[in-house]
Amino acid sequence: MPQHARTTRVCRDCDGFPVVAITTGTRHRDGTRATLRIACPACQGTGTTAPAALARTGR
Repeated sequence: MPQHARTTRVCRDCDGFPVVAITTGTRHRDGTRATLRIACPACQGTGTTAPAALARTGR
């Protein structure tokens, strides 16, 4: 069976994983770790990018 091509453009900076959780090293009172959620600055946390505009305008 043929593979279907993706119809969305994946962000090349985050490779489709737009939000990550980073541990700060500290713990809450209940023992869980304190984390920060960081979004990809290139795609603003969507994981996709817009198609590139045409470089030439056909003059």
